Amino acid sequence: MKSHQVNEASGILYVVATPIGNIDDMSYRAVTTLQQVNLICAEDTRHSQRLMEHYAIKTPMMSLHEHNEQSRIQQIMDRLESGDSIALISDAGTPLISDPGFKLVRELRDKGYKVSPIPGPSAIVTALSVAGLATDSFSFWGFLPAKSSARKARYSELAEHSETLVFYESSHRIVDSLKDLLEVLGDRTIAVARELTKNFETIISSETSKVIEMMLADSNQQKGEFVLIISGNTPSEKGLSVEAKNVMGSLLSELPPNKAAKLAAQITGTKKKELYQWALEQKDN
Repeated sequence: MKSHQVNEASGILYVVATPIGNIDDMSYRAVTTLQQVNLICAEDTRHSQRLMEHYAIKTPMMSLHEHNEQSRIQQIMDRLESGDSIALISDAGTPLISDPGFKLVRELRDKGYKVSPIPGPSAIVTALSVAGLATDSFSFWGFLPAKSSARKARYSELAEHSETLVFYESSHRIVDSLKDLLEVLGDRTIAVARELTKNFETIISSETSKVIEMMLADSNQQKGEFVLIISGNTPSEKGLSVEAKNVMGSLLSELPPNKAAKLAAQITGTKKKELYQWALEQKDN
């Protein structure tokens, strides 16, 4: 374990969650913390100024974003060493969740400085709470890749995961992302949470194909910030693995179903009978 002897009088870095949309979602503890620390590190000081003014927070701010985070670390450690306490905030929600701060927090903890969370809003948890999909087990994968080929590869990698899958997606890619999802994972039950806690908040939940239809029918549903939630691959839905289907698809272009199933069984470990039945179903469709 890495350790570093730090002066007991050194300050604390508070990681403070701020509203994801509705400015009234700020906790009392978050407000008092931001008022009492000596410095606030904000992802975008201009963006955060409205929040500061709303809650009469006059604490000085300093930018900390993905482009300057590494260079700020020593400066922040010096302030903590002198006894100052500092708050870290992002533009919205809980810092470090697809936002800057990981390098700073890791370095401070490695050096023995105290890092304390001030919990609050998170788009991931907020979306899950109203999606109507299983929440006993879920995984978060950040923003989906920008290019279609990379998105399809990501979906394919996660195809066999049984837990609920959670992603962030942008307005100019949401429809294309859903089309890729339908192509790779089929018509799973999904939820698309848009503009959470804001005036135009909407949560659409249905099969992927129906959600695409709804979004294409109303261009407003394609605007804003999105959390995409996808049902996991449950036993009742599982059938053949994506790998087995891909192998069978390739073999069927050259071999009859029986021979293709026999070879695919050797490659994937799937039962020959299941592969053969799947091949017959494809011919009927």
